[in-house]
Amino acid sequence: MLKEAISYSIDDNASVRVVQVTDPHLFADPDAQLLGVNTAHSLEAVLNTINAVHYPAHFMLATGDISQDYSSESYHNFVRAIAPLELPCHYLPGNHDDPRIMHLNMQGPNIYGQRRILAGNWQIIMLDSTVRGKPGGHMADSEIEIIKSAVADQPDRHTLLVMHHNPILVNCAWLDQHCMDNGSDFIEQVAEIPQVKGLLWGHVHQKLDQEHRGKHGIMHLMATPSTCIQFKPQSSYFALDALQPGYRLLELKANGTILTNVYRVPGDNFSPDREASGY
Repeated sequence: MLKEAISYSIDDNASVRVVQVTDPHLFADPDAQLLGVNTAHSLEAVLNTINAVHYPAHFMLATGDISQDYSSESYHNFVRAIAPLELPCHYLPGNHDDPRIMHLNMQGPNIYGQRRILAGNWQIIMLDSTVRGKPGGHMADSEIEIIKSAVADQPDRHTLLVMHHNPILVNCAWLDQHCMDNGSDFIEQVAEIPQVKGLLWGHVHQKLDQEHRGKHGIMHLMATPSTCIQFKPQSSYFALDALQPGYRLLELKANGTILTNVYRVPGDNFSPDREASGY
């Protein structure tokens, strides 16, 4: 049975505007650092940058690894941090999150854990790719059924699938060990659904924009930088990048096309410990 969806009153001929933030890795202690970066400060810098550009977003997607220490307070800190944007925020878990603690503490008037969002001519489905106790991901058959049921329920809407783990390899040998282990299968299955126009995720702490061309047309594949540390692309071993924290803006057009770009905090205020060997 499909669970209740969150609906937005957006004209079917209008674009749906979305901001994505991912992988903030917050701690209970606002002074705590991850590999030399204060994650509370870097998230604040990203949110200030979003606020400064005045992008008229309808809502925000937070795509996992909200917490680094599994604490209730880390989730409270996230809710407090995003409150000034006055944007509805839809979230899903990452491998560093405890889903039970997350759902109990990601609470507020603009915080939503529902799996489906109906907005304009689009349906957005929030998926759980996590595997308890493992850094890598897996898309369970039950998640595929959610997609199929949701599309059958709203066959005239374009669909964006949102998750934490990368379903495709990003050519970082150490990081690709922790991808979605059935990602190729997943891509093949959703490519058979004409309504699916894009897949969006976090986890890899770097930007990726690709197109998957199937018999039903183009499907956009999008990964977004973290709001804290960045992983160096194309690296066979663990390595951090000097690029600044980032976020993604998306415009979901009524005709099913997706306009999107990644933006970063200006300056060079966030410098990780690049001699670190893991996180």
